Amino acid sequence: MPSKGIYIYGIVPNFYSAEIFRSLENSGIYAIPTQNISAIVSDRNSTYLDYSDRESLGHLLVHHQKTIEDLTAKGFTMLLPMRLGTIVKSKNEVMQILDRGNNLIMESLKKIQSLSEIDLAVTWADFSNNLKEIANLPEIVELKNDILLNPDKIAQVDQVKLGMLVQRKLDEKNKQVELEILNALSSLSVDIKVHEAMNDQMVTNSAFLIHRISKDKFETAIDKLDEQFNGFLNFKIVGPLPCYSFYTLEVAELNPEHIAEAQTALGLNKETTEAEIKKAFLDKAKIFHPDNGQGTSDSDNFKLVQKAYKLLRDYSLAFKQSSGEESISFAREKVMENMILVKIKE
Repeated sequence: MPSKGIYIYGIVPNFYSAEIFRSLENSGIYAIPTQNISAIVSDRNSTYLDYSDRESLGHLLVHHQKTIEDLTAKGFTMLLPMRLGTIVKSKNEVMQILDRGNNLIMESLKKIQSLSEIDLAVTWADFSNNLKEIANLPEIVELKNDILLNPDKIAQVDQVKLGMLVQRKLDEKNKQVELEILNALSSLSVDIKVHEAMNDQMVTNSAFLIHRISKDKFETAIDKLDEQFNGFLNFKIVGPLPCYSFYTLEVAELNPEHIAEAQTALGLNKETTEAEIKKAFLDKAKIFHPDNGQGTSDSDNFKLVQKAYKLLRDYSLAFKQSSGEESISFAREKVMENMILVKIKE
């Protein structure tokens, strides 16, 4: 029989009215509060997150985002989304996340209190014509002519070479147009995140963090861009949205064995500080860096100390969230107490 779990959609401050919290009744969603914040959750089987295919993951993503956007529509305008698929075993674990991450959560909520996210996808309106223009570039025409000089000896390598050149020119053109768009919108944005384009037809797939009062100006700027490109591009706006791309919370569960290995890799004592961890990393990195020019470079060990440093930074944050102490302990019992880290997803 599948075990029960609690799925966390996001975190909200507790200053909302009782009426807004009551709007959750009969929806299958409820709040688990602490003194100043609440997790908005629902009960789920733990197998709910056992994805068997991309379609299942897609359904979960739609459900997750729709729930968060419905919460925003109900009045929870200050909401920190939780990473897709965050499920814990009990209410006590939810409370532990809220307690450990309280300072980070409160700081983040204050930052987003007047902000929203707008996502922008820009594609070529006539991609085939765009490819024709690229195919007529002098560099590509010259390469095609060179290949056609010996039509009986056209090798697969020639076709690959031509294809790679077309791809490079397309990427360059997409990047140039993307930069024009981002530069035009940057003055209206607090921050910008550029996501991976879904295909060659997509010029940019970007998220913009804006002040809510700037929404109309932002949309006007996009209308001007549309006019500027004279119908060559399609602009699709999604939002305003919660700040998914900039302030999504996640819970990381650290591994005690990996912590011990990282401590050894950096040569740290049982008691240390963040400053000592950083110094140990820099000392090791100087020795092993591939470009140190001292005959001691070792790319494998350099990657090892990089990984160790990243892990111990996370452990330091988890330790401070739990204990509030500046001194960091690697004693086994202390490590076991500090395996949960609440952070903003990178």
